[in-house]
Amino acid sequence: MADNILEIHELAVEYHTDEAVIHAVNGVYLNVRQGETIGLVGETGAGKTTVARSIMRILQTPPAKFRGGSIFFQGQDIMTLSEKQMRKIRGDKIAMIFQDPMTALNPIERVGYQIAEAIALHDKVTRAESEKRACDMLETVGIPAGRYKEFPHQFSGGMKQRVVIAMALACNPILLLADEPTTALDVTIQAQVLDMMHSLKEKLGTSVVMITHDLGIVAEICDSVAVVYAGEIVEYGTAEHIFDHPAHPYTVGLFNSLPKLDSTEPRLKPIKGLMPDPTSLPQGCKFYERCPDASEACSAGVPAAVEVSPGHQVKCFLTGVNS
Repeated sequence: MADNILEIHELAVEYHTDEAVIHAVNGVYLNVRQGETIGLVGETGAGKTTVARSIMRILQTPPAKFRGGSIFFQGQDIMTLSEKQMRKIRGDKIAMIFQDPMTALNPIERVGYQIAEAIALHDKVTRAESEKRACDMLETVGIPAGRYKEFPHQFSGGMKQRVVIAMALACNPILLLADEPTTALDVTIQAQVLDMMHSLKEKLGTSVVMITHDLGIVAEICDSVAVVYAGEIVEYGTAEHIFDHPAHPYTVGLFNSLPKLDSTEPRLKPIKGLMPDPTSLPQGCKFYERCPDASEACSAGVPAAVEVSPGHQVKCFLTGVNS
């Protein structure tokens, strides 16, 4: 589609170790429109962060290896760009909020300088201007500008996360990848950060890929939702599709495992078992062994993505179209 700012086609990523090959991402398709916020949800180890790091081209190779696929950003296949070309995009047009601030911040550099460095590099402004904008970003995420010259070890875990968010938003990116951006924050700051991201989206038309386990956040800010399981998107649709009409058994299981205030059920219904071993994925449907409605066909073949309603796609034999 012409209004897609990001298009991912058949992305496949592996991690090679001495012992085995880990199949982390397996044929992911994903489109993100201009100004859209899409949520990637799923269990830990599903491959969500690998997808985001692939878009940023920051996977360590080795052990990571791109097995196939393409990633188009603004119509350009970034998989074909040199590292020098990618550096002009990374941090400026595409930015990422990392889940672990300890690995995203340089422990021997002052936090304000780390924010100002990105502004000076991409926007070609004076040192004074970059420092002023860095101070403004710190204030925006709830940190006094007076702490500009402090080091990461002088901040709490939640405040480090706010610094990482300030770094990501400093250059007003076109595409923002947010990997569990509010995990370490209290509910008040979490609300402020989500409001800030929403304001950026409204002001600049920024597109957001939100990686989270919190379905409440998804319901609040996401336009579309992609449910990820064992390196595949098993269900995709608008937030209304996913929340009001979940069609894949895994998606249904995610909602059944959440507590509901109006429910009369005495116990929650967790999804039994664990995700399959990524070094030895099953031949058929990846959810087969955990699915309460699995049939023989599920273990024999891989279901194709079918459209159960306009814009709502599901990979499951239970749809009837795959059977």
